[in-house]
Amino acid sequence: MDLSYPIGKFDFKQTVAPGRYPGLIEEIAGAPALYRDAVRGLDDAQLDTPYRPGGWTVRQTVHHVADSHMNSYLRMRLALTEAEPTIKPYDQKAWAELPDSRTAPVEVSLQLIESLHARWVVLLGTLSGADFARAFRHPEIGLVRLDTNLALYAWHGRHHAAHITGLRQRNGWK
Repeated sequence: MDLSYPIGKFDFKQTVAPGRYPGLIEEIAGAPALYRDAVRGLDDAQLDTPYRPGGWTVRQTVHHVADSHMNSYLRMRLALTEAEPTIKPYDQKAWAELPDSRTAPVEVSLQLIESLHARWVVLLGTLSGADFARAFRHPEIGLVRLDTNLALYAWHGRHHAAHITGLRQRNGWK
């Protein structure tokens, strides 16, 4: 098993059919519970364990999800209010090394993820097919449609939750 991509890599070239939108939105809605369950009962030593050699700790991973999903939510809002805006990427590895990502209680980001996803799901539930066809320009990736971004962040939620649950399984943490 590839510890970096336990559920496989995301396919940016995929076509996201409109019939998939409700299920993907449900995945976004369910992601906060995945993280709360994934870290339930872990102590600080376990939270500070990398999910793979050379990888982030569980704590950094949870904080990364909050950071990444906040950025995605804002990118979607920009694309809905501007014509193909160019977004500013961020150095996720550098963000994960900041002191708050390395030391803050995971509860802070768990609450943020819960609130953010509640708001995000409200927004997503109002979008039309034409809205999902809107896009933003990522300087490193190119044009990203909102339906592709929806699929990406449904995958992203499962991807990082699998990092944590995989570590729990490998280490026998109940």
